[in-house]
Amino acid sequence: MNQLDALKQFTTVVADTGDFHQIAAYSPRDATTNPSLILKAVQKTEYAPLLRETVQRFGSYGIDEVMNRLLVRFGVEILHHVPGRVSTEVDARLSFDTEATVDRARRLIDLYQGEGVHVDRILIKIAATWEGIQAAARLEREGIHTNLTLLFSFSQAVACGQARVRLISPFVGRIYDWAKKQAGASWDEAAMAGPNDPGVLSVRRIYQYYKKHGIATEVMGASFRNAGQITALAGCDLLTISPDLLAQLAACDAPLTRALDPQAARALDIPFITYDEPAFRLALNDDAMATEKLAEGIRAFIVDTVKLEALMKAA
Repeated sequence: MNQLDALKQFTTVVADTGDFHQIAAYSPRDATTNPSLILKAVQKTEYAPLLRETVQRFGSYGIDEVMNRLLVRFGVEILHHVPGRVSTEVDARLSFDTEATVDRARRLIDLYQGEGVHVDRILIKIAATWEGIQAAARLEREGIHTNLTLLFSFSQAVACGQARVRLISPFVGRIYDWAKKQAGASWDEAAMAGPNDPGVLSVRRIYQYYKKHGIATEVMGASFRNAGQITALAGCDLLTISPDLLAQLAACDAPLTRALDPQAARALDIPFITYDEPAFRLALNDDAMATEKLAEGIRAFIVDTVKLEALMKAA
């Protein structure tokens, strides 16, 4: 049994790509996208027609509607290749606007339903700011399920659990990147690999907290830099993995054992925490890594969204 098949015994495998032609080879249950992945996809010859067709059909409705239609077009295509859900992201420029985030999410769901896609097959991705988490809480009460992304801190995870969001995506690789950069010449790659990886440790802490306290929010590790980070999280609810790393796992037949276990987590002594807005903002501010990476991630998604809009205008 290769490592990908072994991983599927413990964890739901999700494909992290906008390239839906690559998905079928690895039989993931779900798939995730983001502005950067969609931008990468539409610059490929085989996907460029989707961009042109969308602009031709809906360009007169304005750039926001063209973007919504393009995201949904990719999502619908992806759903032809997975039996489960696709995550579609709200414009990162709305990350600090609860009302606008709710409105955009509702519009995306309306478009999916117009294509005959059931609401339960869609996760609306929202940045895990305070405003984004409050938007997600409202959407969940309406039956629209959410995936809180750009999640780097325990405080973000606690607030998402309070909001009863369906799923969170803690970013393993970006936490690793920050820790490695901070350490500089003193970084010991071997010592900080696998279960000692700072990104892995962050996800493990969140997973254990959720399982200990019966929080139903699903934990989906994301943003991996190497296969070792993935195998160290075997047993996490879900892991969203790029096609390159899926291929590495499929090509490796080394033994794989479960690393995260809900029963073991429930036996731990972990205090329950709640946050109001001031306490959340203070806790996030106290976490320099999370504060920096959240802001950086929002900026990066905005840059790629603007690039994607420029391609639309030129189409």
